[in-house]
Amino acid sequence: MKRLLTIASALLLTTGLALAEDAKPAKPAEKVEAKPAPKKVDQGTQAPDFKFKDVNGKEIKLSDLTAKGPVLVRLTCGCSGCDKELAYFQAIHEGYKDLGLTSIAIFREPDTKVAAYVKEKKLNMLYAVDTKGDAWKTFETTAMPSNFLIEKGGKIVRVATGCNPDGLIAKKLSEEVAKTVKTETVDVQKKVADDAKAAKK
Repeated sequence: MKRLLTIASALLLTTGLALAEDAKPAKPAEKVEAKPAPKKVDQGTQAPDFKFKDVNGKEIKLSDLTAKGPVLVRLTCGCSGCDKELAYFQAIHEGYKDLGLTSIAIFREPDTKVAAYVKEKKLNMLYAVDTKGDAWKTFETTAMPSNFLIEKGGKIVRVATGCNPDGLIAKKLSEEVAKTVKTETVDVQKKVADDAKAAKK
């Protein structure tokens, strides 16, 4: 009899513990933070399949340009900051074009405004107008301006966003271009300063 009571007590104790365990509030599920998907257009990735029409309406493929040499794509506008920065990017174009660099400026403004702007600034690099912002979508950026240095073969080697009217961003890009084409760096800040002094004489 004692043995039966002992077994019964043990069963009741086990059942009671099990019920008590079930009665405990459930632990909240651990939060798993979703990592943002890696950008398809970024430093170290292949440049997108990008096409644009030049001032004469001719369609140009980025892949055709990068098959020949490095390309610097600048998505820009005519705002005050971009306007001041333009001179440094023209200096990059002038400094490396003979070594194979192709510079492209894609403007967000209407054709008529860009045409007047290009004439005023004596822009001599490739340029296009993209009022809808398709280029920004293709390059997965909303920043104005955004610069993409692409080496021969199509790999993006440098992405630089934002604006620096003193030419600091352009200076860093000039250093990267020099590495890409294996030459000495063109000091674009000095070049622009010297040109400004010469223009005042």
